[in-house]
Amino acid sequence: MKKIFLVAALVFCAANANAKLSLRSVFSDGMVLQQNTGAAIWGEADANAEISIKTSWAARPWKIRADENGIWKASIPTCGASYVPQTITVRSNKEEISIKDVLIGEVWFASGQSNMEMPVSGFFNCPVENAVEVISNAPGKDNVRMFTVKKTQSYEPLDDVVAGEWKGAEPANIAGMSATAFFFARKLNQVLDVPVGIILSAYGGARVESWTPKDILETYPDEKLSKEEVEKTQEWIRPYLAYNAMLNPLRGYTIKGFIWYQGCSNVGKHGQFVERMSNMVNRWREEWNDKNATLPFYQVEIAPCETYGGNRTVSPGALLRQAQHDAAHKIPNSAIVVTNDLVDQYEYWNIHPSKKQPVGERLAYLALNRDYGQSGIPCYSPEAISVQRLSDDGEIGIELSGCEWNGLNRTKEIESLEVRGEDGIWHEVKEAEYSWDKKVLVVKSDKVSKPVEVRYGWGDFRPGNLKAWTGLPVSPFDFKID
Repeated sequence: MKKIFLVAALVFCAANANAKLSLRSVFSDGMVLQQNTGAAIWGEADANAEISIKTSWAARPWKIRADENGIWKASIPTCGASYVPQTITVRSNKEEISIKDVLIGEVWFASGQSNMEMPVSGFFNCPVENAVEVISNAPGKDNVRMFTVKKTQSYEPLDDVVAGEWKGAEPANIAGMSATAFFFARKLNQVLDVPVGIILSAYGGARVESWTPKDILETYPDEKLSKEEVEKTQEWIRPYLAYNAMLNPLRGYTIKGFIWYQGCSNVGKHGQFVERMSNMVNRWREEWNDKNATLPFYQVEIAPCETYGGNRTVSPGALLRQAQHDAAHKIPNSAIVVTNDLVDQYEYWNIHPSKKQPVGERLAYLALNRDYGQSGIPCYSPEAISVQRLSDDGEIGIELSGCEWNGLNRTKEIESLEVRGEDGIWHEVKEAEYSWDKKVLVVKSDKVSKPVEVRYGWGDFRPGNLKAWTGLPVSPFDFKID
């Protein structure tokens, strides 16, 4: 009997010696928590162990119990935003973990492919405009912080990211931060004057299917999902592996919303894009328990670039952009940023254009207007709604949203506005005027007596320069004329 008790005691001690209180990697020093919410925090401990969580901003600790597998998850009420560093102490069975330098503010999740991943330091032969100025004018570690997830893939859903850490926006760190996400966060910080945290999880070249779980992809007849088939494809476009490794471990981290810059690798598949983007966003919101779509999803148009393989007649890049706009209209609480004015002519073959600051700031305008009550900040690009014939001599009118009050920025030297006659030939229109009376953009070409189609910025690389008074560019469009 003594031997039995001795063995039992040794087993108990061994089990406790192996027990380890732990947190997921994102819950670490320097983290930012979403203000005025029940912020999620989770990890592992002994099976059925009691977990005590004490924060420096609350008088009493919160207590929960791990499940039979040792998994625990708590929802901790947060206070209003502050630059004052806080601490969180987690205890269980005499073990203790302390998280230091915690700030409370606004948190956003940034994802997509290489144009979201692209750091302030740029890629090889692809710099970010004014990078040194940006780095030298660092806002400070307490103004903007970013948790950058290491790029990795997994055939099975992971519980934690492979690597990642919170870094503040100091000169030593900014060069390695996502440029688009940084400029987004910096603008929010400037306007709201609260700490802004970004969780960056992006993978260059990824498809929408890369960020979609396997069970959804199994409903797509064209997706081959066995390990053997997946490994035949190029690494960066593989389905569901980025989701498993870089999204699954972070699902449920309390955030304000999502920003997304992706689409190049789905060019040529525009017919299925709207459905698949919608399915991906819906699943992400399920993972965040966002049944009412309260978390906004803001995306960015793919960059103008000749590499999409189109021509003057067929443009897969333009068709994918249109699908992005269609998805933004279909997905609840969603919007899109236009980018066709943010390239220079020499960048026609560059999938990573240098002007990242306006991209990030336009995303911020959406958030500030729609989510933070800053209605005085314009955020929408004009979109073509309809086209009509105004006369029998070839004059047509294009109805544009958001232009009724103050029109457009120019009437001359317009770029990428074209009309096509019955002979099938496209002609540039360099002059057009927004009519105060008719509330349309009046377009006419002396070379086309009866236009049958009009388009603007429509092509793989067709930069335009029409803008609203706000400086926000007109969205590309292509309309047949009845």
